[in-house]
Amino acid sequence: MSRRWQIILGGIAAVVIAGAGLLYWATRPLPILTVATWSGPYSRAQANAMFRTYGSARRYDVRIALYDGGLTELQQMVGNRRYDWDVMDFELPDAIAACRMGLLEHIDAASLPPGADGTPAGRDFVANAVGPCWVGSVVYGQVIAFAPGRFGANPPKSAADFFDLKRFPGPRALRRGAKFNLELALLADGMKPSDVYDALLTPVGIARALARLATLKGSLVWWSNSADALAMLADGRAAMATALNGDIYDAVQHHHAPGVIWDRQLYELDVFGVPKGGPRREAALDFVRFATGSEPLARVASWVPYGPARRSALRLVGRNPELGTDMTPYLPTTPAHFATAFAVDDEWWQLHGADIEARWQAWLATQ
Repeated sequence: MSRRWQIILGGIAAVVIAGAGLLYWATRPLPILTVATWSGPYSRAQANAMFRTYGSARRYDVRIALYDGGLTELQQMVGNRRYDWDVMDFELPDAIAACRMGLLEHIDAASLPPGADGTPAGRDFVANAVGPCWVGSVVYGQVIAFAPGRFGANPPKSAADFFDLKRFPGPRALRRGAKFNLELALLADGMKPSDVYDALLTPVGIARALARLATLKGSLVWWSNSADALAMLADGRAAMATALNGDIYDAVQHHHAPGVIWDRQLYELDVFGVPKGGPRREAALDFVRFATGSEPLARVASWVPYGPARRSALRLVGRNPELGTDMTPYLPTTPAHFATAFAVDDEWWQLHGADIEARWQAWLATQ
């Protein structure tokens, strides 16, 4: 065979091999990464805003597993070394507990990318969003709502107004339990936010909070579900109520918009964590870094009314892709809404909640 034909055939073979390689690369099954999260509009927002974009960028098949919170499944996975999930979306109290129990991988805060505006991650995330085993995704807040039109041309504007029955008469609806209510009472009473939890470690501080709440005696009603609080406003059972900002957004979409007071909103977070010892640890951590970047967090907030845990993401939030709604008026982390926001200390409650609850129940029995 002539040298020329050898070269030609060799070239053809190289092209065939390269084509076969490209075909395999394009059609091969993608590695799977499974994220456990919550059902409903939230997981749908995450799928549209971050899961699919990560999968396309990193060549992964990102799948959703739905769960209802808690640590049961995580404990079983880590204990049995059999992992159905690679990443989990936690409510912050669960992430704190899981981290303390050694169920989550350490996440190096220095590995998190800067914000879209160049702000280092350490200064870009809101308080409590980054911990030893978690990175914040979204912020949701308990705010004060009031029945529209009930107070005429001078509606309530502050947390202190919630406790002013003389100027703003009518029943008050509060979440059951000591958490949130004791913090709100002290903040409305003028206490500095930085002093609240130290005060609640003392009998004097607890007494001050309960005394403030006692000013509402005879006017208190209780809710366990935030949507019920808004129903109380709508049907006249309450004039003012604490409620979650996401439920207020839903009420607006159903044409039952309450008045809203953002002063002294009490906020918490959902966060991402990675089960300890999982076989896809590196990919899971890479996903967490990607998903908590400014752009993915902004895209989530364009779908659902939860504030991005990064400040730099706010200017990137767009209109709801389906409704065309401007989402910024409903987000807890916009500068105007977040100006007096209070970060609920979930770790503090895990350490001291049982002692506080006994005092709370004794007070409740007198109301």
